[in-house]
Amino acid sequence: MIFLDTNILIEYLKGNKSIISQYSPNELFINDIVVMELYQGAKSKNDLRFIVNEISNFKILKTNDEIIKLATQLVKEYNLSHNMKMMDAIIASTMMIYDIPLMTLNLKDFRYLDGVKLVDIR
Repeated sequence: MIFLDTNILIEYLKGNKSIISQYSPNELFINDIVVMELYQGAKSKNDLRFIVNEISNFKILKTNDEIIKLATQLVKEYNLSHNMKMMDAIIASTMMIYDIPLMTLNLKDFRYLDGVKLVDIR
C-alpha cells in the first residue's frame, strides 16, 4: 500500500505516468483531502471531468474523527516550529492511522514526523 500525495497525482495528471508505474492500481491510495485539492486545481469543466476520470481507479481512504483529532494535535505541536499546514497534517495523520507510506515530492513537509514513512522516488 502506498499513499499518493497531491503533488504526485499532479505529475501523473500532467502525463508523467511513470511516476507510479511500478505499483499496481490496488496498491495506490488517496484520501478525500487529496481529491478536494485536485478538484480545486481544475481550470475548467473539462479539466474537472479529466481529473474525476483519471483518479477513479485509486482507492480513497476516508478522513474520520480519529484522523482529525491526530491532525489537530500535529498542527498544535508543529505549526510554530515547522509551519505545518492543515492539509498536510490531515495527510500525515492518515498515514499514521493507516500505517502506510507516503509518496511525495515534498519530503521536507513530512520528514520531521516520526510516524510517517516516506517513499523517496528520486
